[in-house]
Amino acid sequence: MDNLDTYREIIEKVLSEYTKIPYAYDDIKVEAIFDRINNRYILVNVGWEDTGRRIHGSLVHIDIVDNKLWIQRDGTEHGIAKELIKAGITKDNIVLGFKPPKIRPYTEYAAL
Repeated sequence: MDNLDTYREIIEKVLSEYTKIPYAYDDIKVEAIFDRINNRYILVNVGWEDTGRRIHGSLVHIDIVDNKLWIQRDGTEHGIAKELIKAGITKDNIVLGFKPPKIRPYTEYAAL
């Protein structure tokens, strides 16, 4: 299995776990969207608050670009990068795309 297939499997496994966590309140679900053709992986909050307000927004967005995992959005409490590392992805293969390019060299992750 090559890196791309390994990355896909790890991302899908990590993100799928979030779909199993129920919200403590309101009628909100976490849905996983996996696009293996374009290497895009997204978690979306979907539902309704008790107030009647519609909830629909990205929680996590990861792209695989040039054999690196680009975290474009991370709305998790503890950081999705940490979970990807625990699952076997090395820090030098993770780019915090939500950080400005001039700050990335000062993170512990890839600085592309």
